Amino acid sequence: MKRWAAFLHSDAGSAVPLLAATVLALVLANSPAGPAVDHALHLEIATKSLTHWINDGLMVVFFLLVGMEIKREVVVGELSRPSQVALPIAGALGGILLPAAIYAAFTWNDREALSGWAIPSATDIAFAVAIVAALGPERVPPGLRLFLLTLAIVDDLAAIVIIAIFYTADLSTLSLVLAGLCIVVLIALNVLGVRRALPYLVIGFLLWLCVLKSGVHATLAGVVLGFCLPLGQSFERLEHGLPPWVLFLIVPLFAFANSGLDLAGIDAAMLRDPIVLGIVAGLFVGKQVGIFGAAALLVRSGLAQLPAGATWRQLYGVAACGGIGFTMSLFIGTLAFGNGDKLALVQLGVLSGSLLSAALGYALLRVSSGRSA
Repeated sequence: MKRWAAFLHSDAGSAVPLLAATVLALVLANSPAGPAVDHALHLEIATKSLTHWINDGLMVVFFLLVGMEIKREVVVGELSRPSQVALPIAGALGGILLPAAIYAAFTWNDREALSGWAIPSATDIAFAVAIVAALGPERVPPGLRLFLLTLAIVDDLAAIVIIAIFYTADLSTLSLVLAGLCIVVLIALNVLGVRRALPYLVIGFLLWLCVLKSGVHATLAGVVLGFCLPLGQSFERLEHGLPPWVLFLIVPLFAFANSGLDLAGIDAAMLRDPIVLGIVAGLFVGKQVGIFGAAALLVRSGLAQLPAGATWRQLYGVAACGGIGFTMSLFIGTLAFGNGDKLALVQLGVLSGSLLSAALGYALLRVSSGRSA
């Protein structure tokens, strides 16, 4: 039991609850229980569906953790050292721009479909890091694992900016003003040296309520709160206390609510749909080519070096793992299309592109040490 618990808390095991929830959602969606599960997920609670509260409520905690981790990396971590971040930043930008361009090429004649251009631009850090961790340091040197971690952090930061700018509804001026006041109070608490967590969390809850009504996506309140929290012992406890809730409850619930694809409903028309083709091509082709191409260009130009101990094949394998979009890709898909008919196309594209990327990345890294697989 202790060994199993230790595995679940490792990088390799952290993706197990997410994977289990996804498989369960697919199994139930394709069983006689499918309609009952779908009905339960769409039950209205305070005028919003259960799925809505998961996506706009619980996921705020996920984004709070993302915000805290990004701030720590910028202040005292890997993103604080320019010499260490040039290569993963280049890779992240390549892995954002090329998939978006590929998706746009497939959906250019359909303005509604084109709104999902950012779906294949995201990397799921839990799945990608789990594959790297499972293969061990011989096949993935520590420097290359750090490259992937930093790339994923930059990718998350870019996704936050994209959501804030491009995926907002009609804006409420009053709600935005009140949200701005909450942010001012959070900054003032920081400047005044307040180090107790409770005042920040109370104002953060009010911020979430204001952002929820503002037209800007509510999860961004979590990111802002994470950026505003000071570094210190109280908040280190919070940062270390949140991951179990996020990894074992919140993200699996999100996956369960958003990946229940009815496989019996898949037909040839869906497989040819520009949204599906754009997502699959963006994740499987755009991500690996964009990440590897941008990183290789920087190395060949002499502006950066390969991570210590890494080969070009290993770098390409990690770039392929960057095509595992899953959590953030599904999340952006719900922002672009809501829970309408196109959500099934998003689910099919994200699941297919992520599985292909995971398989290729694992295969390339599995043979990278020169030993037989």
